Amino acid sequence: MSDIERPVVRPRRLRTTPAMRELVAETTLAPSQLVLPAFVREGAEAPRPIGSMPGVVQHTRDTLRKAAVEAVEAGLKGIMLFGIPEAKDAVGTGATDPDGILNLAIADVVAEVGDELVVMGDLCLDEFTDHGHCGVLTPEGRVDNDATLLRYADMAVVQAEAGVDLVGPSGMMDGQVAVIRDALDAAGHSETGILAYSAKYASAFFGPFREAVDSSLEGDRRTYQQDGRRNAGEGVREALLDIDEGADIVMVKPALAYLDVLRRVADAAAPLGVPTAAYNISGEYAMVEAAAERGWIDREPAIVETLTSIRRAGADIILTYWATEAAGLLRG
Repeated sequence: MSDIERPVVRPRRLRTTPAMRELVAETTLAPSQLVLPAFVREGAEAPRPIGSMPGVVQHTRDTLRKAAVEAVEAGLKGIMLFGIPEAKDAVGTGATDPDGILNLAIADVVAEVGDELVVMGDLCLDEFTDHGHCGVLTPEGRVDNDATLLRYADMAVVQAEAGVDLVGPSGMMDGQVAVIRDALDAAGHSETGILAYSAKYASAFFGPFREAVDSSLEGDRRTYQQDGRRNAGEGVREALLDIDEGADIVMVKPALAYLDVLRRVADAAAPLGVPTAAYNISGEYAMVEAAAERGWIDREPAIVETLTSIRRAGADIILTYWATEAAGLLRG
């Protein structure tokens, strides 16, 4: 050793024990930063497994309430609800029916857990339309932006009246946040917040989600979702527009393939005092589950590593189907 120049700086000193590594950790991940997305199916008498998302189900109203209680017990602070109606039509009537499955589910969860969990409602028409698009179609089959905004405004008010804490407009219509904010305020729901799906990209990783909501999509959503391969600056622009229109939280979706966008959005939103969320979506979940099922990766460390990477990239809040389980892993 005398013939070798010894290193003066030894970063390994700060890796010697678990306690030391914990003491100097740059990134923290806590259950309170996780939100559980959950699906509820109208008329379901038992939970229905989603084949491409092992461990995730379409809930009944009763099992959804139980899942909400489990989320509270795990230390989560949020749940995002998606409704799956028995009937669909061209304008997504079920989305604005106070007795529609999503609005009933919102009321159920609010009644079950009260203020212990932030109850969020996905605000989009795709689960409710027979064509599977996020808005109203023109006679030529294109999504009519401004006609869709009217539907979103009505949907926001109905969700607020059901007791939702945050509406989550995810359709990527121009001006959606402003129209929703005006509608909520005019209806006396000024305290209902908006979690804007600001940078939502047309992604190959949405596939399992379409099974989860029984999507009837015809074609694709590239005329309103962002370019999924090439445009990062566009995501920052969309987030800043949403903030100007009154968004309380902005979100990047998907997460893993867009960590660079997430970092840029978070850097732009933080100085304005606006939190940034990221959605760890169905295809990202399915990849880990499939590899783990085949014994190719160690599942639980992979879950924590995945979520920590999203947090490290700038997310203040992470929506993930692993939320309840991950909370236990983090505590353990």
